[in-house]
Amino acid sequence: MAATLVSTLHGGPQFLYALFFGVAFHYLSQDPKTRPGIEFCSRTVLRVGVGLLGARITASQIAGLGWTTAGIVIAAVVTTLLCGVLLGRFLGLNRAQSVLSGGAVAICGASAALAISAVLPRTKDSERFTLMVVVTVTVLSTLAMVIYPLAARLLHLPPELAGLFLGGTIHDVAQVVGAGYMLSPETGDYATIVKLFRVSMLAVVVVVVSTLFKKAREQGEDGDGTVATKQALVPWFLWVFVALVIINSIGGVPAAVQAGLNDVSRACLVVAIAALGIKTSFGQLARAGWRPFLLLLIETLWMAGIVLAAIYLGP
Repeated sequence: MAATLVSTLHGGPQFLYALFFGVAFHYLSQDPKTRPGIEFCSRTVLRVGVGLLGARITASQIAGLGWTTAGIVIAAVVTTLLCGVLLGRFLGLNRAQSVLSGGAVAICGASAALAISAVLPRTKDSERFTLMVVVTVTVLSTLAMVIYPLAARLLHLPPELAGLFLGGTIHDVAQVVGAGYMLSPETGDYATIVKLFRVSMLAVVVVVVSTLFKKAREQGEDGDGTVATKQALVPWFLWVFVALVIINSIGGVPAAVQAGLNDVSRACLVVAIAALGIKTSFGQLARAGWRPFLLLLIETLWMAGIVLAAIYLGP
């Protein structure tokens, strides 16, 4: 509630405010009275929020983009993920960390980071790294919201191409909307649809990541030190995501309900990121070093470069 109030009154990223408020209460992370609630919010509430993201998307929105635009977005997402994996290995990060950073940049920022982290092996450092990714990708997304519209103006991009550039490169949905409507209503509408197409790819990416790391999750240790049990290949919250996309596509979700589900999803993700913030500290974030930040920055620049290259080399 505090993060939402500050974001509403003064602008800025709601996720980042929630994270900072959570970090301020880090001393509660080991309190036996508060720890069960913190764990519940950072895991179960997180999964509910990711599942409800499907209420934003319809098949007609995706089909309306056309094959060329869809191909550009898919190429940008896939190459950014590959860039993260290859460059992460070069920088000395493990495979899970590289995939997490690439997925956060490629799809939808903090929301994607939280969703992908839910199917990665849990280690002592995994939550700290997730928080570092969330902080960095949110800051980069906010900077992109300011810089990319200026770049679109300097390049004299028409509304449709400007929308493709903004929706295909900025990390967070809210920042895409803000950047798009800074230019024009047409740019904002197109940028939002392109961005929602990227969000819809979250389901595919999570399934692939879950498949790749299934054995590691089952053989590794859970956050409380117990051996993890056998897990489903497709997490339950992903089934919720896909089901909502299908129901929404056939008109089964009224506009009022859709708006309500979007609000609930956002609230769940804000609560989850605040809980993750409580479980970490600035000292822990600092120990992550400069390599993850450099990786996220290069991935961001790579994605912007790929989309701009496709715009200028296209027909």
